[in-house]
Amino acid sequence: MSGAVGGGASSCIGAAAASCSSAGLISGTVGGCVGIAGRLPPRVLEHVFSYLDLPDLMRCSLVCWHWSSVLADENSEVWRSLCARSLSEEALRSDILCNIPTYKGKLKSLQHALSSHDCSRNVYVKKNGFTLHRNPIAQSTDGARGKIGFTEGRHAWEIWWEGPLGTVAVIGIATKRASMQCQGYVALLGSDDQSWGWNLVDNNLLHNGEVNGNFPQCNNAPKYQIGERIRVILDMEDRTLSFERGFEFLGVAFRGLPKTCLFPAVSAVYGNTEVTMVYLGKPLDG
Repeated sequence: MSGAVGGGASSCIGAAAASCSSAGLISGTVGGCVGIAGRLPPRVLEHVFSYLDLPDLMRCSLVCWHWSSVLADENSEVWRSLCARSLSEEALRSDILCNIPTYKGKLKSLQHALSSHDCSRNVYVKKNGFTLHRNPIAQSTDGARGKIGFTEGRHAWEIWWEGPLGTVAVIGIATKRASMQCQGYVALLGSDDQSWGWNLVDNNLLHNGEVNGNFPQCNNAPKYQIGERIRVILDMEDRTLSFERGFEFLGVAFRGLPKTCLFPAVSAVYGNTEVTMVYLGKPLDG
């Protein structure tokens, strides 16, 4: 059975998901399904679903309550199997995703990782899918945006440096219009009105080419240490950007953000340095 399912599951189940309504498989009965869709046991559905890719799984979750409930367990064999096919061995075995408790969450993090197509030509995303490497190019500042931007909701992600910071190392957010490369060694994020950044080297907040004060706002704020994970919290409802370090809330860094699509972003200057970003999802309150 597994050979037949592996060969045609995606097209067959995808077609079933698209045609369930017209075929009369969705109704107002308990579970939302009648006919074949309502009679398939959860273990059978889980086995079939484990061969599908993410777009097909998303469509299947909309077919009926019964199918949706099978996919609700984010640590099921369905999501574990997709993780094994989609994520690199390094990402799964290292501590990169240690703060993501579910397989489905790990897949979502990959969807939101730094983009290998929306970045400076002097950087690239490593095979693990989450780490940005900057090539040793002189007199250049280079950045990258996340694959997905946000216009609503609350979102959190972690960023950490795995190499020297150099003279400038900035984390923050940017619109699609913000430049991801410039000449010289400068604070690229925050250099215009399209980006907002926190320079981890001197603890300055930057926007529109100006320093908006030190952060965090305390006496003798500690300097960033290599490998330390910084949690970034973007609240598109309150239009604020905040930061945490070691699960300590450092405060709101920027207020009054525009109602436009904002992307996670980083910029670096040091040759061969590496920066990792992992999307966490909705931040926990408290």
